[in-house]
Amino acid sequence: MSSAQRVAFFAAIVAFFLIGQAVARAEDKDPLATLRKGHPRLLWLYDDVARTKKLIESDATAKAWFDQLKRAADKSLSDPLPQRVLIGPRLLQVSRQVLGHVSLLAGMYRLTGDPRYLDRAKQEMLTAATFEDWHPPHFLDVAEMTNGMALGYDWLYAELSQQERDTIRTAIVEKGLKPGLHYQSNNQGPHTQTNNWNQVCNGGLTIGALAVADEEPDIARQIIINARKLVPKAMALFAPDGGCEEGPGYWGYATRYNAFYIAALQSALGTDQGLLKSPGFDDVGDFRIEANGQVFNFADCSPHEGSAFQMFWLARVFDKPVYAAHERLRGNDHRIDPFHLYWFNSAGSKKNIDELPISTVFKRVNVTFMRSSWTDPNAAFVGFKGGDNGASHCHADLGTFVYDVDGVRWAMDLGADDYNLPDYFGKHRFDYYRLRTEGHNTLTLGTDNQNTGHAVAPIVAFSDKPGEAYAVADLTVGYAPRATRVQRGVQLLGKQLLVQDEFESTELQDVIWNFHTDSPPKIDGQTATLTHAKRELMLKILEPADARFDTVSANPPPPQGQQPKVTNLIIRQPQKTKSLRLVVLLTPKSETRVEVKTRPLANWIDESALRK
Repeated sequence: MSSAQRVAFFAAIVAFFLIGQAVARAEDKDPLATLRKGHPRLLWLYDDVARTKKLIESDATAKAWFDQLKRAADKSLSDPLPQRVLIGPRLLQVSRQVLGHVSLLAGMYRLTGDPRYLDRAKQEMLTAATFEDWHPPHFLDVAEMTNGMALGYDWLYAELSQQERDTIRTAIVEKGLKPGLHYQSNNQGPHTQTNNWNQVCNGGLTIGALAVADEEPDIARQIIINARKLVPKAMALFAPDGGCEEGPGYWGYATRYNAFYIAALQSALGTDQGLLKSPGFDDVGDFRIEANGQVFNFADCSPHEGSAFQMFWLARVFDKPVYAAHERLRGNDHRIDPFHLYWFNSAGSKKNIDELPISTVFKRVNVTFMRSSWTDPNAAFVGFKGGDNGASHCHADLGTFVYDVDGVRWAMDLGADDYNLPDYFGKHRFDYYRLRTEGHNTLTLGTDNQNTGHAVAPIVAFSDKPGEAYAVADLTVGYAPRATRVQRGVQLLGKQLLVQDEFESTELQDVIWNFHTDSPPKIDGQTATLTHAKRELMLKILEPADARFDTVSANPPPPQGQQPKVTNLIIRQPQKTKSLRLVVLLTPKSETRVEVKTRPLANWIDESALRK
């Protein structure tokens, strides 16, 4: 982290502290003083339901999504009821089933009045209420189950018998809030940390607390007080520009629960507790837009773009129509969540997206995205990171990149492996190929990993000049002490990509350039040609003259994830070296090759917009 980034980060921490102090002074006497009377009080009130019904009648997209969700609700009527069955160390898939089914069925009942949806929603909740517990050893399970049960309890309160209310409320308190209070009060839970667990666990617990707050005020009050002290610790990491070090997938998980949490506070208590003023939070949707479409799936994330209904909420609370426009356009291609309909937002248009900058950098998380166009379906896209090898869900991948052009991903990130592998989040994490340095599109010294822990590689240069955008990451800490300087620059020249590495060491090292692709390579010395259907990409080594392409297997032994069609296209020097400048130009067949005159990365840095 650079000095400027440290200043910004600590400024965010101070801001959150001041926000928290102001909120505490106003509300610590009784955070339930402004509790909305009766039910429903969470997220989607009577007026909101009426608004949704009108949208279904007037907006073609809302009507199409309603029809899609109604078909899903009809199908769910015959699905098996939830069972307390763990997969690996988690009950999470069951908790998400309950949350998904209950929010869908309860919502469809409120929109249609069909008693089948009401009856099945009750069955889901009453079945989950009989579980011996909601598996607090993996607390996400408890949080998501509590969220689902609380929404059903609140939205269907008037339709529940007294016995049903008592059963569901008791389960929320005994299996959700009491285990949650134990974690919060003892400062032990992972939700006290700064990753997505914080927002998810505290958000789910708070929704549970608000659902039963009039009947169980003591425990609800304490849950709410604890959560508002803890959530800002995680939200501080969105400063200063909305970037997420956990990657686009966990951006989605964390911000989904940020939206649930804050929207529930607003609907039930009439306050956001100052969290909407959190530095960088008003820009989190920018990261979603930039990282997706063509997905830069770093940090245990899927290469497939997920949906993000929270973009509708973010668009409304921050008056950013582009967020709503982006999610409507993306939503037509992806699974629709019930909250896409409940929070439907018709603001914005594709024009708002087309007017966004085509290249941008997220400074604290040290990730950059570059495009040749927002409108060309064959546009080039580059996702490139420095990053932090100690960040949540990180891989040992400082300097890695992905590259798409002509609708093909040529340079790929293999993504996460199976979370149930032994010690996947423990001592063996960086033994698995997909998480190791050699499993990414960056440099290795032999096949050794980069330094893990908090090895930070800052983006030290960035230019968004159209047709010539570039970024430089200083990777030195990742390779120290075996290297004294390691820097990588990537530049998007039209649709061509230039990748330039500079390496210095006091000892001879075996420096290897790695590039993972599922397009078969044909090698001719300093040239490699990749083919994908009728598309081609040529890679040409510009420097040094004695470097050559080669291939090695990218398929590790089972039980690790198998990728037999993926090749690691490497560049190897004929001998070990103390100093190296390695320059590779990637040119799609559809693009006229531009001759490149190489120059030191120091020149890139001197001319960078980050220095201004």
